[in-house]
Amino acid sequence: MNRRLVLASIAVVLLVSLAGCSMIFGGISDEELDREQEYDDLRDHEADVVIDIEDAGLITNDEFRAVYDLNETDELSLYRSNIYRETPLDVHSVRYWYPNGTVVTGSELDIDQSRSSTEVRVPDGNGTLAFSGDAGSRTFQLPAYIHGSYDVVLPEGYRTSNFLFGSANPGGAEREIVDDREHLHWESVDSTISLRYYQTRDIPLFLGLIGVVAVLGGAGLAYSYHQMKRLREQREELGLDVEIDDESDRDPPPGRK
Repeated sequence: MNRRLVLASIAVVLLVSLAGCSMIFGGISDEELDREQEYDDLRDHEADVVIDIEDAGLITNDEFRAVYDLNETDELSLYRSNIYRETPLDVHSVRYWYPNGTVVTGSELDIDQSRSSTEVRVPDGNGTLAFSGDAGSRTFQLPAYIHGSYDVVLPEGYRTSNFLFGSANPGGAEREIVDDREHLHWESVDSTISLRYYQTRDIPLFLGLIGVVAVLGGAGLAYSYHQMKRLREQREELGLDVEIDDESDRDPPPGRK
């Protein structure tokens, strides 16, 4: 009886463990892979890769849409890197266009997710792949899954050009403002694209804050100086600031010379 109980307990533990692993590494659902999304505006660009970052507001992270001309690439390993390891990129709204223009959804492709990456395999390496994902909050980082030219479009009213508030890596990107959206273009990228961007209204707000702090700080210093001066005058009126002669300057008593 005890042996059966032990075996049953082990079986339950194994089932729970497998169920937990399947929940964590079970891949992306067909509903997420097939979620509605529009990519036609990005496919009109001439760059090999086009990425559009969309502002999602203050509470949630921004999202991005990306379109890749695969150029004889039939498999992509999608991941992000942090300090400790590589993690799989969670994507949704996956689409693939055959060279003849026929489109299929993500659930019709071979997509697997592991501990370190999301593997996407397409039937023809000369087609076009599109997907969407999380872009972060005022930051964006994505490895160059394929080498080639890249276009990145920031949300409306955001910029990377001020070195104190923004940055665009790798360097050397061409910048252009179209309809209040900053467009970044690289002729060739073979490393991670990393952006830090800000709203144009942030700079005057920051300068205004510095001005307020400077005024308040100056007023505080002036008040402290006035108080110290007043305290000194009060001590002088009460005779508390009486200078005491230094006895070391006096002659020693007779017999001690």
